[in-house]
Amino acid sequence: MEKPEVVSAPDWQRARDELLTAEKEVTRAQDALAARRRRLPMVEFDGGYEFEAPEGKRTLLDLFDGRDQLVVYQFMDIGPDAFCGGCTALTDNVPVTALPALADLGVTWVTVSNMPLAQIREYKERRGWTLPFVSSRGSTFADDCGAGGGFMLTVFLRDGDRVYRTYNTTQRGVDRLLFGNSVLDLTPYGRQQDWEDSPAGWPQHPTYG
Repeated sequence: MEKPEVVSAPDWQRARDELLTAEKEVTRAQDALAARRRRLPMVEFDGGYEFEAPEGKRTLLDLFDGRDQLVVYQFMDIGPDAFCGGCTALTDNVPVTALPALADLGVTWVTVSNMPLAQIREYKERRGWTLPFVSSRGSTFADDCGAGGGFMLTVFLRDGDRVYRTYNTTQRGVDRLLFGNSVLDLTPYGRQQDWEDSPAGWPQHPTYG
């Protein structure tokens, strides 16, 4: 298996300093993007969508749990006894110990799926998940969010009883939330997936293979 080039400590430090300059440029660009997100206009959204929750029916407005901001991850429904591997990986990566800190800042996290509530409950128990999870089955919530049969992260803001959609993202926009991938991006071999730009001979495999 190929390995990174071995150099002297001064040469390594020079290369590291050059990379640090590029990393700081990316950090500044990410900060600028976050500032643009905070300035996005918003669109009013129906707060009356109903979801099946373990404690009974809950509306979209109820999902805020009295807070002003709501982040919804829409977990794909791919049929009975079938579960999306990517959505499973994302949910495995949600740090439930961090949710109270988000709540203290006025942000509620909820995972939503078109899967029936019984299917969600069984899978939660199997995976050991404790995060909030509700079913949107029978509603048009997924379609109206733009997720359709796919996955999506959507952010809502509440002003009294009025709900607004402020942001959504999917694909690589959701990928950035995965702790494991963020760590792998710092390692010599990366995620070891064949879409990555890696030196010849680096270990790689198909992303979904």
